[in-house]
Amino acid sequence: MGHSTGRLGHWRRILAESGEDLGPGIVTGAADDDPSGIATYSQAGAQFGYGLLWTMLLTYPLMAAVQLVSAHIGRVTGAGLAKNLGRVFPRWAVTLLVAILLGANIFNIGADLSAMAAAARLVVGGGEHVFVIAFALLCAGLQVFVPYKGYARVLKWLTLSLFAYVAVVLFVHIDWASALLGMVVPSDFGRAAILTVVALFGTTISPYLFFWQSSQEAEEIAVEPHRRPLKATPRAARRQFRRIRIDTLAGMAFSNLIALAIILATAATLHSHGVTDIQTAAQAAEALRPVAGRFAFFLFATGIIGTGLLAVPVLAGSAAFAVSEAEGWKSGLEYKPRQATRFYAIIVAATGIGVVLDWSSLDPVKALFWSAVLNGVAAVPIMAAMMLLASRREIMGRFAERPLLMTFGWGATAVMACASLAMLVTSIF
Repeated sequence: MGHSTGRLGHWRRILAESGEDLGPGIVTGAADDDPSGIATYSQAGAQFGYGLLWTMLLTYPLMAAVQLVSAHIGRVTGAGLAKNLGRVFPRWAVTLLVAILLGANIFNIGADLSAMAAAARLVVGGGEHVFVIAFALLCAGLQVFVPYKGYARVLKWLTLSLFAYVAVVLFVHIDWASALLGMVVPSDFGRAAILTVVALFGTTISPYLFFWQSSQEAEEIAVEPHRRPLKATPRAARRQFRRIRIDTLAGMAFSNLIALAIILATAATLHSHGVTDIQTAAQAAEALRPVAGRFAFFLFATGIIGTGLLAVPVLAGSAAFAVSEAEGWKSGLEYKPRQATRFYAIIVAATGIGVVLDWSSLDPVKALFWSAVLNGVAAVPIMAAMMLLASRREIMGRFAERPLLMTFGWGATAVMACASLAMLVTSIF
């Protein structure tokens, strides 16, 4: 009896340590599946069935490499990505990149709030504008008034809402032979398929995720008095790099697993029933109701709300970190509002402008499109700058990135460059 109790305690300790290891990476990965991302994945499944599942397997190592680099920069230097960019690149270049990021994030916040409100109206009824304001107040309030440690726990718990999409897969019939083939063999190279692939890459590898994870790693140092950047405490590097690796690989796997589940669910239901034109996440949820049943519709719709509550604070927070670090302002969720007034003002302003966009005549679908274009334009130079930062010893010290990770990082940069070029050419012509 004592032996079994000891083994149980051992496994409990392992689970507890694993839970502690999961933080910035798992939240970053979950925030990637925001309502605008859900709309893109739903469109891919509805229009092309299982044919584009292979993109999620391709993006995983590329996405993981870029996020590992951003996390290492934050943990090694004790500063976020924008601050480190300012140490190497001209101020005008950093300001331009941060301005593009801020614009893309605000568009994304507005689109995500609209999608959350539309999903809430589908589930409980009521006016969408009321839900937009309520969700905006909740997201901004959590960041401004909840202490960092408590807020970080809230974000971790919100990631569980994404399992709704895994549950949807369990309630629909999947043609697994076709699905497995679609995961490994690209079969459609038409113009529409290429455009959708570009959108999938753009929504999966997004600049705001780089800024968020690097800043969160730096924030983890700031809230623990005994912790210091790895440049100053190299003995802690092995433990911290192991934690970052577990956290980031798990977070990006979680992100891509949910994206796979959304494509599978919409391919098995909407595509197989001839519903091929989905513009928003709420449309996907509503289209599921007559095809897959009320419960599948309910899970899909509530998942949109849950992931929006996770993604909107990350979008606003990453914008605030980027602007504050670039300007040299005090930044961090561990500070109280009166200690970092300008940092929290950006969070509130970005969320507030997102609300205004919902009340304006701006088409939310166009807002999503332009946020994707802006993200695509910003991603390539930011990723290239990150790779240069990570390889420089004056920034990273002895922890300059190894060749294998740099190879994947530059590979991801090249893929995003091709995707951005294709997106811009398609936009023009």
